[in-house]
Amino acid sequence: MEKKGYKPDVITYGTMINSLCKVGETGAAIRLLRKMEKGNFELDVVLYNTIIDSLCKDRLVTEALNLKSEMMSNGIQPDVITYTCLIQGLCNFGRWKEATSLFKEMEQKKIMPNVHTFSILVDTLCKEGMLTEAKEVFDVMIQKGIEPNVVTYSSLIDGYCMQNKIDDAVKAFNMMIERGCLPDVFSYNTLINGYCKNKKIDDAMRLFHEMSNKGMIPDVVTYSTLIGGFCRVERPQAALEFFDRMRAYGQHPDLQTYAILLDGLCKNKCFDEAMTLFQEMEDNKLHPDIVIYNILIDGLFNAGKLTIARELFYSLPVKGLQPNVSTYNIMIKGLCQEGLIDEASELLEKMDENGCSPNDRTYNRIIQGLLQHNESSKAMKYLQIMVDKGFSANATTVAMLFDLLSSNQVDNNIQEFFQKFV
Repeated sequence: MEKKGYKPDVITYGTMINSLCKVGETGAAIRLLRKMEKGNFELDVVLYNTIIDSLCKDRLVTEALNLKSEMMSNGIQPDVITYTCLIQGLCNFGRWKEATSLFKEMEQKKIMPNVHTFSILVDTLCKEGMLTEAKEVFDVMIQKGIEPNVVTYSSLIDGYCMQNKIDDAVKAFNMMIERGCLPDVFSYNTLINGYCKNKKIDDAMRLFHEMSNKGMIPDVVTYSTLIGGFCRVERPQAALEFFDRMRAYGQHPDLQTYAILLDGLCKNKCFDEAMTLFQEMEDNKLHPDIVIYNILIDGLFNAGKLTIARELFYSLPVKGLQPNVSTYNIMIKGLCQEGLIDEASELLEKMDENGCSPNDRTYNRIIQGLLQHNESSKAMKYLQIMVDKGFSANATTVAMLFDLLSSNQVDNNIQEFFQKFV
């Protein structure tokens, strides 16, 4: 364009910057901004906001904050969009303290936050477990005459559910309806999940029917949550029936649905049904992932089916799957329960070779297994390795060490070593 003698104006540059940011070319957008500065173009807050938003989406929040400072030093004041983009970026990284500081800065500058700004902060504070602070922000929002939307309410409901404050969650849900804000599928799913976590499956089902009566179509999350809810209250057959109902109504279960149902069947000792479900996945070429195999291997150990569990574990590489630390922990726990301590120890030794580092649970499980089978010297070895790697003995391990010391069944050297950890 410039080669042909045309000089772009502010609108052209703005369009180009916006387009570049939309396709993730933030660096090129910044270069254009610098070109505009050199060309003495009059820059405005919209241009800066576009790039600040793009930097935040690129996870470059510090750079975005620096650009805000630069903008202000150039005499351009940030607006509600600037602050909202930055607050969202900070919250995405758990930097809620800085986000709260920016929110207060807005108030000092008499820039009114919008519903989106408030919703971001309510959601983040709820996820951080800071319910009191979240409710304070929510109340300020209403005091300032800004009506919460379905996102704000859903975040607050989820916050209450996460802390098992189901009565408060129901109050927030009812308040939403009373203030004329219609719940969506996500809102219903959030409260249904809260009921299921609190083993109130009848209340969860009442909400499910309410959704359907209002013409809403429950999604895969709704069904998966309720399937998990039935399993939680030891009604695995109802979970299976609901799984069939889900498919009859045209909702296709995803891997998460299968994982929830498989886990529920195993925990309710319905091992034949669990194996049938797993076979169905394979027959339908759903490609079970490592999470599914972990659930099944754990279930097989609990059912006393050591041989099948072991075969399944060693077949993983053939299926294109690599065991993760959870897989190894399940195997080590299962082998220790079966009294196969040497095999469990060998498996732990092979973990690093296979590119999977043991974690605190791995060491605690092998130590517990060794102590249960009076292998104090080996337990001492792994206890030292665990501590050297910066891990700690958990409550079960400490209790077992304490019992061992109290019994006076170990020699003085081992006794002195163990006393350091009790």
